[in-house]
Amino acid sequence: MKKFILPTLLAATAFTLAPTPSADAHCQVPCGIYDDANVLAEMKTDIATIKKAMGQITELAGDSKNANQVTRWVNNKEQHAQNIQDTVAKYFLAQRIKLDESNSEEYIKKLTLLHQITVYAMKCKQTTDVENVTKLDAAYQAFVKAYHAH
Repeated sequence: MKKFILPTLLAATAFTLAPTPSADAHCQVPCGIYDDANVLAEMKTDIATIKKAMGQITELAGDSKNANQVTRWVNNKEQHAQNIQDTVAKYFLAQRIKLDESNSEEYIKKLTLLHQITVYAMKCKQTTDVENVTKLDAAYQAFVKAYHAH
């Protein structure tokens, strides 16, 4: 009996401690789970979080006893900016903006706005200049309008 218990216990422990696979939200499988309204709402939340983080970083940065909290806000700001960049690349560019539109003005406008969103998200990572998040939000709003115009 002991010979059976030890291997089983080891196998169960290894299984429990093994890293769990994570699912990518935009897996490029036509599952129909992710829809434009939800994805756009997530992007809007990311933008609001970046703006809030910038304010908190600026407010807390002057006092060294806030260093840990500032670090958390910086990490949070960067993660939400990365979320936006990932959404642009993995959802809109890879799946939603169609190649058969490529000769149209609407296509060029959407690509231009998505590029602006990506660049402003990058700039939001680099600084706490609220102008960058303001431009990010303006590009986002313009993209939503252009995207729904079709």
